[in-house]
Amino acid sequence: MASKKILKRTTYVGTFIHSLTLDAIEVVEFGIIGVDEKGVIAFVEKDCTTTELEEVVRSRHGWEEWETVMVGDGTSTTFLFPGFVDTHIHASQLPNAGIFGKSTLLSWLHTYTFPLESSLASIPRASTIYNHAVASTLCHGTTTAAYFATTHVSATTLLASICQTRGQRAFIGRCNMDSHIHPGYYKDVDAESALRDTRESIKAIAEVDAGEGLVMPILTPRFAPSCTAELLSGLGELQKNTGLRVQTHISENLPEVALVRQMFPEQSSYTEVYNTHGLLGPKTLLVHACHLSAEEVRLVKARGASVSHCPVSNSYLGSGFCPVRELLGAGIPVGLGTDVSGGWSCSILAAAREAGGVSRLRTYTEKEARYGAEQGQEESERENMKLSVEECLYLATRGGAECLGLEHTVGAFEVGMEWDAQLVDLGAVIGEDGRSGARGGVALWGGEGWEEKVAKWVYCGDERNTRRVWVRGREVVEEGE
Repeated sequence: MASKKILKRTTYVGTFIHSLTLDAIEVVEFGIIGVDEKGVIAFVEKDCTTTELEEVVRSRHGWEEWETVMVGDGTSTTFLFPGFVDTHIHASQLPNAGIFGKSTLLSWLHTYTFPLESSLASIPRASTIYNHAVASTLCHGTTTAAYFATTHVSATTLLASICQTRGQRAFIGRCNMDSHIHPGYYKDVDAESALRDTRESIKAIAEVDAGEGLVMPILTPRFAPSCTAELLSGLGELQKNTGLRVQTHISENLPEVALVRQMFPEQSSYTEVYNTHGLLGPKTLLVHACHLSAEEVRLVKARGASVSHCPVSNSYLGSGFCPVRELLGAGIPVGLGTDVSGGWSCSILAAAREAGGVSRLRTYTEKEARYGAEQGQEESERENMKLSVEECLYLATRGGAECLGLEHTVGAFEVGMEWDAQLVDLGAVIGEDGRSGARGGVALWGGEGWEEKVAKWVYCGDERNTRRVWVRGREVVEEGE
């Protein structure tokens, strides 16, 4: 749990790695990052030596006193990496992680999701679930999360309090859902009550944050079919008046798209439903986006909205493929979401590896090949659908930060950004006796360069490789937690 002790100037010395661009990471084998008393990166020095530390910090940056955290010497298997950004997770659904049956989205919601979420009307139950959700995501290196809560104002406020206490940066949204598709035991009574409860939730979350800017409310129409036109319009007006960010699902699977067409026949597309009701703009985060038409992609781009790619849940609920390469090519920001409990893990590292795997699968599916041929794509263009390790890590950090308007605040190690970071340890090289000193599932054999080490971390690593975590300079996961 985050310590509330006063922050001191701190230098982090050793190896650090972060994304420079979509397809390039930077490995600084031995450097110094200075973090000030507010948790902000004051300076970054590259290619230094331990003997230069005192001189660099004192003479070049004028610091007289500071603490030092030693990470590695460039030849080790330990490094600093920016904290992950989870652009979509249902904190209330963690007990259902791994439970799908043979269901797809709409049947899954009624069979598993709504009964579970409704149970969070009980504050003790909500406390147990939300404490576990926040602690688990932090241990997986997630320093920023965009959470869907439930319809319950008190439980949603509790989630905000837990994030604030544990020190996680978070966007927290009370789910709005007043339409007839929801069971009577779990829905807003009507648009008026939903909007009243949302305004109450916004106020309560702001009070929890107390001006720190760490835990923020976000408007959350669950998805278009969850809401009447009256509620969507009311939320659009609320966004206009408050300037808050918006998160919602879109085009997750084809039956859902058909349901939207049935419920909103006046609008030409799913995306147009949000646009018509004032919910599509530069502060809108659209989750899934597996089945957008070319016209919808153009509209998303024109309005400046972003997309949360949730490859795990898209695969395991059989929803479809998000055309990540095409969205990036259109200039639309894309981040990664775990989408628990459609996704079976609250690990963004798992989402990153699945994003790579799904992108490779897209190139070989008959449907995608046919779609590509119809668009005049050559086979080489379909090959370009594949996402590299570097690109997946970008989506997990800088991409997600941009989706949430934090691109100048977190996601990399640059002067002026806040110190949201994780200490990653890949463990020892396997010895001659065959015994491994590895941490997690990563096995190192002694000949790997940093490119190979990072790839092994992405594809084989897990929370056991994350030793320490910081948010805005404050340690939120300590060694051994």
